[in-house]
Amino acid sequence: MSASAAGPQPAAPGSPPPQQAGDKEGPAQAGGAQTGPEGVEPEESEEQDRPQDTWSARRDLVDHSPKAMGVGANARFGGSLVGGDQHGVSGGSVAGDVIMGSKTEVYHFGFGISAAGHSSGEVPQSTLERIAPYFVTDESVFQGLAARLLEERVLVLSGPHFTGRRTAALMLLHRLQASPVRSLVRDTSPTKLVDQLSDDQFRAKGYVLCDLTTRRDTPLREPHLLAARDRLTRDDAFLVITVGPNAVLEDITPVPWTPPAPGEVLAAHLRALTDEVTVQRLLALPSVSEFLAREHQLREVGTFAKALKRYADGDTDGIAIERFSLASLESQVQEWFEEDEERVPLRDKAFLVALAAFDGGPYALTAELSDLLYAFLQETENDALRPQVPVFGTHIGKRLQLARARPYHEEENTEWGPVLQSKAAFRDERASLVLLREVWTGHPSARPALVRWLRRLADDGRPLVRTRAASTVAVLTYADLPSTMALVIEPWAVSHLFRHRLVAVNALTLAHLLDAPNIPRILDAWCANTEEQGMRWVAIRAYGLIGAERPQQTLAALRRAVRQEYQEAGIDNEEDQEPDHVMLEELAQSVEMLLLSPVREEVLSELLARIEDDRPAHDLAIGGFLSACRRTEDDQSYGRPILLDWYAASAEHSRQTAAEMSELWRAALADRRHTREALKVLSSWVHSADRDPSTERALASLLPTLATSSTEHQRLSHLLRTLRGEDGAPPPAAAARLRTALQQPARPAGSPVLTPPNSRGGTRHG
Repeated sequence: MSASAAGPQPAAPGSPPPQQAGDKEGPAQAGGAQTGPEGVEPEESEEQDRPQDTWSARRDLVDHSPKAMGVGANARFGGSLVGGDQHGVSGGSVAGDVIMGSKTEVYHFGFGISAAGHSSGEVPQSTLERIAPYFVTDESVFQGLAARLLEERVLVLSGPHFTGRRTAALMLLHRLQASPVRSLVRDTSPTKLVDQLSDDQFRAKGYVLCDLTTRRDTPLREPHLLAARDRLTRDDAFLVITVGPNAVLEDITPVPWTPPAPGEVLAAHLRALTDEVTVQRLLALPSVSEFLAREHQLREVGTFAKALKRYADGDTDGIAIERFSLASLESQVQEWFEEDEERVPLRDKAFLVALAAFDGGPYALTAELSDLLYAFLQETENDALRPQVPVFGTHIGKRLQLARARPYHEEENTEWGPVLQSKAAFRDERASLVLLREVWTGHPSARPALVRWLRRLADDGRPLVRTRAASTVAVLTYADLPSTMALVIEPWAVSHLFRHRLVAVNALTLAHLLDAPNIPRILDAWCANTEEQGMRWVAIRAYGLIGAERPQQTLAALRRAVRQEYQEAGIDNEEDQEPDHVMLEELAQSVEMLLLSPVREEVLSELLARIEDDRPAHDLAIGGFLSACRRTEDDQSYGRPILLDWYAASAEHSRQTAAEMSELWRAALADRRHTREALKVLSSWVHSADRDPSTERALASLLPTLATSSTEHQRLSHLLRTLRGEDGAPPPAAAARLRTALQQPARPAGSPVLTPPNSRGGTRHG
């Protein structure tokens, strides 16, 4: 959202300071003060900046966080109590291991002939015979390809890298007994293709040209193939060309290569390496099932077979087998960012990073923001050039093939309700975590552009974009806490704009759910910060999200913070003054979230135990309690109040909890600074009772416990007698019935709930 007014924060050791982050927005932004979004003046952007309430901010965080770090059902994030979230959890130590690395040996993938060099030269017949037993294919399809090659002399196979297309090309020539086989260099120009086939010094019966290099100005055209076919026919030879999804072809329809199932390839490799009994024993291993479920590349399958053979021979342990899948993924990610521009162009690298940040998000949004990162990366490489982003480029299918990702349709929660979206996600859910760690820690030169990009995402008006900026930074925080704090989180935290602070809150919260180190220590220090109010705001808001892990320490920190607010405002216990309203509201909302968490009973007791310590502690307890009382089921107006339902359940089973809730209610009603707000909340409860019989029964049970004196009785009776209906409607009928219930003597907590009179004038007992 917009920016920080504070100066730059000191960088961590070994990290460039924020001013050197390569941010082209100007030095003020690099230090944490950013301009507004494109086309919006900073003043206008700041006028629109308001703190989003904790409840709805938490909802956005749950709705838009990546599934790889799902937070809804995580007990550390409040569990399912605060809104019925059931999103699953995959954070914690498992995600931490993924982010930090598999800590295994580096595997060199490939089986048989290396697909990397594609050097020119003859492929020995012994090599073809050696790899033939490992080749798996649909025989009917492969026979059809061989027949077509026999007839046409030249065949173009198209498919993604590492799908076995090179091996398929060699096996087609082997099937036709086209020996010797000569491999041509990949950068052979299409116009020089016939020259390569006409070289009398290196005459062969079979030719293979893998990963032919094509460009927009030098495409492979039909005349090139016709000329090659004429030469091959004269020599009774055959040629197979393999191309990637992005190859530039004109008037040519390549044959798509469909790779065989990884499980079949693994079994074939193992049968070539060991006996059938061992093969079946190895295939039954749980780690093998997990490996195959992740749709690994065929070259990785071949290398895995070798590792399994070593395991069967006792030359390696089971841990190496269990970690092999993650090591394969890490090698793939490293390869993406080490590849030259021909194999993985800079624009595709930017897309990979954006897909890692928006994994499982709308494809159009991912592509849009990947082009923004692409422009920033171009400026990092050469700031003298104006960034150029092609308006039309690679098709979605080809992009996702490179990224080993899948397209699908799914509903996305928005502020207007669920909307069906075309989405994209990595096939391996660990890829986003591994990729972000690799870019941040393995390629520091990309940091200036990445930091600038993340700041722009934090300024975006879409909650999904801001949440993904936070989740991305959470992963970076786990991987490199000092640098991420200095370059990204601290500039957001010291911003005078709430939307930036909120992204910092979400980043720290998600980092903590990933088990990033020292997050509670950071929050404790920021909460006690007497110089930077922004950091204190961030800590207070984050406490409401993750403070349920240690409720007593969290409440103690919140009390220290509220006392600091009163002290800075020059307010003592006796003065009728109010400190900063915004900060008090934040403190109250953090207490609210704790009261809506699974540790609510402990929080309630702690609030009540310290309510008379001083005025700040008193106001914090009452403010947080009333804020929680406003929350309803499904967050609907006049829905069932969550705390009233809690009271009803406690009245049946926990006398202490019900009594403590009644005591807090009486304290709120008796405090002239909170009476009006308390009566407004009770009025909303009465309106809810008019809609729902169970809410009315619970309120009928509560009200007598709030009228222990004539003053309290008169206050509640007056409220029920004068309460107006909604939007000009007649007074709620439930109000009259609740006045009758108010006359009943307060029953001890734990006794049966007395229901209001029924329509026939009698009473019902529940």
